[in-house]
Amino acid sequence: MLTPILVASLLLAGPEADPAPAPVQAPDPVKPAALTYSKDIAPIFQQHCQDCHRPGEPAPMSLLDYKSVRRWKRSIEKVVRSGEMPPWHADPKIGHWRNDKRMPKADLDKVVQWIEAGAPEGDPKDLPPAKKFAEGWRLGKPDKVFRIPTEFRVKARGEVPYKYFTVPTNFTEDKWVRAVEVRPGTPEVVHHIIVFILKPKDRRLNHRGLWKTQLGGTAPGEDPEVFPPGCGKLVPAGSRLVFQMHYTPNGKATTDRSKIGLFFSEDEGRKALRQVHIRAAMNPWFKIPARADDHEVRSSFTFKDDARVLSLMPHMHLRGKNFLFELVKLDGTRRPILNVPKYDFDWQHNYLLAEPLRVEAGDKIFCTAHFDNSKNNKANPNPNKSVRWGDQTWQEMMIGFVSYLDENGSDVYPPTTASK
Repeated sequence: MLTPILVASLLLAGPEADPAPAPVQAPDPVKPAALTYSKDIAPIFQQHCQDCHRPGEPAPMSLLDYKSVRRWKRSIEKVVRSGEMPPWHADPKIGHWRNDKRMPKADLDKVVQWIEAGAPEGDPKDLPPAKKFAEGWRLGKPDKVFRIPTEFRVKARGEVPYKYFTVPTNFTEDKWVRAVEVRPGTPEVVHHIIVFILKPKDRRLNHRGLWKTQLGGTAPGEDPEVFPPGCGKLVPAGSRLVFQMHYTPNGKATTDRSKIGLFFSEDEGRKALRQVHIRAAMNPWFKIPARADDHEVRSSFTFKDDARVLSLMPHMHLRGKNFLFELVKLDGTRRPILNVPKYDFDWQHNYLLAEPLRVEAGDKIFCTAHFDNSKNNKANPNPNKSVRWGDQTWQEMMIGFVSYLDENGSDVYPPTTASK
């Protein structure tokens, strides 16, 4: 029997509600699959690192396998985060480059995340096929190799003036070269090599027009040169090659026998090809005062004909600070086309434009460089001396190299013209 108090309490409570449903548990978030070297990181290192980081190349360590990469993981994280590696020095806000070495942010983030997670190896079955390299070459096996005639003995100390070695090609027909790779025989003592074409009618190099005959070269950090499709360098039948060798003794007497590998055009014999020209905007008359930390030097040249610019390459020595290329139009308007805000003598890039830059007759390439001859420049050999132009690394240079195609048609050659 219900008491009055119990009835009142039930009336006040109202109809009995259904019990509240139990709260629905949200599913655990799906964690991204852990990155592993075999599946995720090895392809990145193949694309961005292994051309240089392997035995026989200038990089100080090999990064061809997991054990090697894991050993250097903290150093790798540091230089990848800072942008020091892969090496690239062009201002990203100016220009686009087909040889841009920068690692995409997505790849950079993967490398850092993988290292922070302990650098797991993963299943070796997930590894991509090993990248194949021709022993001693970055571009593969050349079609033809030429070496300086004999081993040159490099003394242990002191200055070695530029050496010039002439090598016959013995070509009986003209050869179109689509790519060039120059290799020091003893990299420890070779600062740079430039190889020039000496045509049959020429007895010796014309140093006033030296750059016009350049076939290829190598310097600290410089890559082998691959010309755009349908373009190249013409080596006439009967030509000789002249090696300009700059040796820098390192305290130990040694010998060197450097070489050049030529890769011939596959289009030869089927269609006409375009000759790649080189000009140098250079200033050899400067004087950098002692202790000057921002000395400016300028140079320029003017195009005589319409042209298409293919690449730009700044060159300075140990006091080089920054380098700017500008295009100055005939009407006086100007715009930057390459800015290297922190020039590094150890990485002399030839910047290859993603799209050729059209210029008109009368347009000018204008170069502005700054030099740091102060004690704040850790690479400076002697901040207390003024510096002028000179061949040796403790002297200075100021050159803006420009490769281009001449649009007036004078650089279009049907194959084997000179040999007929």
